[in-house]
Amino acid sequence: MRNIGVIIILFALWLLMSGIYTPMLIGLGLAASLFSLYIVRRMDAVDGARFSLQMSPIRYSGYIVWFMGEVVRANWAVTKIVLSPKMPIKQHLFLVPVTQKTELGKMLFANSITLTPGTITVRVKDDRFLVHALSFSQDDHAATADMDARVTACETEGGK
Repeated sequence: MRNIGVIIILFALWLLMSGIYTPMLIGLGLAASLFSLYIVRRMDAVDGARFSLQMSPIRYSGYIVWFMGEVVRANWAVTKIVLSPKMPIKQHLFLVPVTQKTELGKMLFANSITLTPGTITVRVKDDRFLVHALSFSQDDHAATADMDARVTACETEGGK
């Protein structure tokens, strides 16, 4: 059943991204979806690694909506800095504690920091991230702590 779902998702993505619905392209999309599933299954047989999503879909959806708002706000702030004649840049590296229990949660948090304009996760080490900020303020600690708490809230109880 899972394989059929994967094929349907891959095929739907193919159709949406191609935007052309001729019989030849539909056939190529189906063939590409089947081939991709074949490759993934072979890779799974070799290493046997399984990945389980330990995130609450409802909480994660809420997080994505909140995060998109943060990206818009950060874009506006970076635009003001870059277009300002004085370029008020206050670069700073600081450590951010991490409270996520799963690797997926840590990856989501690190990428959320990096995707927010003006900040980037430089190093990931156990329970801390080293973050570079373009225009550092003391509010950055509170903002990253808030983001950390929101990502942790998305994790389900099955986390290690």
